[in-house]
Amino acid sequence: MTGRIDSWEKAVAYALSLPDTMLSTSYGKPAVKVASNGRAFLYTGHEDKTSFGIAIDLDTVEILKETDPDTFWQTPHYEGWPAVLVRFDSADQERVRHMIERSRDWTAAKPKVKPRKKK
Repeated sequence: MTGRIDSWEKAVAYALSLPDTMLSTSYGKPAVKVASNGRAFLYTGHEDKTSFGIAIDLDTVEILKETDPDTFWQTPHYEGWPAVLVRFDSADQERVRHMIERSRDWTAAKPKVKPRKKK
């Protein structure tokens, strides 16, 4: 897939083209998860009109914000967490696709989610 990722639907379509992925929810909102461990790597976030969120390590978050703040950004809600928002109108679509892939790979390396204990 090489088209522009200029909407949530296109971000999801690209993420679902990657191996071991599935459409699901995270915190009650749509998300794409790694199927084998149940962890979300792409989600709508709170700024869903302009951006989507990806899970990625904190060092990469800082590099992305420093090198391309017009594309990669955070609100106070995300500061200090391994997540960054990605604007739909990014000029560097290749980098956006690459970061979705890296997010999937980073998330896939994590252990399987443990089921919540029922109260």
